[in-house]
Amino acid sequence: MSTKILIIGACGQIGTELTAKLRATYGVENVIASDIRKLENEVVQNGIFEVVNALDYNQIENLIEKYNITDVYLMAALLSATAEKNPAFAWDLNMNSLFHVLNLAKAGKIKKIFWPSSIAVFGPTTPRDNTPQYTVMEPSTVYGISKQSGERWCEYYNKQYGVDVRSIRYPGLISWTTPPGGGTTDYAVDIYYKALSDKKYTCFLSENTGLPMMYMDDAIKATISIMQAPAESIKVRSSYNLSAISFTPKEIADSIKKHIPEFTIDYAPDFRQAIADSWPASIDDSVARKDWGWQHDFDMERMTSVMLENLSKK
Repeated sequence: MSTKILIIGACGQIGTELTAKLRATYGVENVIASDIRKLENEVVQNGIFEVVNALDYNQIENLIEKYNITDVYLMAALLSATAEKNPAFAWDLNMNSLFHVLNLAKAGKIKKIFWPSSIAVFGPTTPRDNTPQYTVMEPSTVYGISKQSGERWCEYYNKQYGVDVRSIRYPGLISWTTPPGGGTTDYAVDIYYKALSDKKYTCFLSENTGLPMMYMDDAIKATISIMQAPAESIKVRSSYNLSAISFTPKEIADSIKKHIPEFTIDYAPDFRQAIADSWPASIDDSVARKDWGWQHDFDMERMTSVMLENLSKK
């Protein structure tokens, strides 16, 4: 049986680039993109696209049956800073969309699920440096609470019903193709835009706030790699730690100054500082590297060069 993929939340920051890569990998006709609204973008224009509400079980089930879907990538979610402004809706979207695809897999309608978790599952009591795969998890944000709950449900459905669900805890993700989407780590995207347009940036985190980050190409590579791995290699059914680089706002500003010497940065921490302070500064992802061969390609200098080069063209 050939792989037929449904991406829910395909127009988001990750979904946009994931859709393009999956279409290139599996063929345009085998990847169905969907989101709650139809935008005029490459996701909609370059392949099959369907409007779907991630909270509507019947809509999802109908698409799965219509296209003989085998694999679902559930990318729809309300991110950290946005979720704090609307906790009830964030919980509803982040949890019930997951239940829908887990239950469809339990019913035998789909073979495999990818569901993203996040470093937001950790909290202020978690060891901040080199955070291990198994550790204290007491998240202090709505987003983190929903992601940690989701991890437990993924593990439960795998153990109780044999559902093949796979997950990684994304760090902060950096990309030039889509604008920031309401996450606490999104300063590391916005800073490149402002460096080119204004030559200055006011950061909403303090200068020495270290956070785990990753260039989007590496995140997409990890997402597809874990889904392509043999089922017996996936030994963690909650979610895998994933890491590439960790840096502070000051360090990313210094890397930009090598390309734009006149660039300046100042700092005005807001409510997102408390969120960042509750998250790890660096992540131990040795379990993912051992189980399914994860390895990253981008360090900070390479990422900065690629970001500035592509945003300049854009």
